[in-house]
Amino acid sequence: MERPISYNKRSKTVNAGIDAMAMPGTKIATTRFVTLSTYAANRPVAGTVVTVLDSTHEKRGLKLIPTYSRALTKHSIHELIATDEAGKRPGDTVNRIAYLAFFEVTKGGCILVGETLMVDGKAVGEIIGFDETHEPNHINIVIGVNQRRTGPQLKIAVGTRLKFIRK
Repeated sequence: MERPISYNKRSKTVNAGIDAMAMPGTKIATTRFVTLSTYAANRPVAGTVVTVLDSTHEKRGLKLIPTYSRALTKHSIHELIATDEAGKRPGDTVNRIAYLAFFEVTKGGCILVGETLMVDGKAVGEIIGFDETHEPNHINIVIGVNQRRTGPQLKIAVGTRLKFIRK
């Protein structure tokens, strides 16, 4: 959702009308300049699978929001989606996807682009972005992988434990 362009007299900053955070090494005329290096440290977010998904799409059209992080609260439920489209990042559109699972957050915190999704202690892939198609119900967390596989193909089951870690 776009916001109108505004000027904050107190902080002397311009809101360019979009929710955006700069890619490392770039600057955007918004109310703040945030890069991945802004996130000095964070604890791993953990969860438990509540629904396993078994479907793929070639032209899904997920629009990754132009931000690096999302805060996940304890007990909230979110969706995991995998893509094998290389080079995708916040702000891009992802088409080739495999649905993995819905999970409930058991240990809240912030998840970041570049963090690794671990499922039962095994690395699945890295977060490449977030899609808010179903907000406020849930966030789609998009994971970059070498090979698209669905939840059952990865042997994900209801009750499977997962976490996001920074390497």
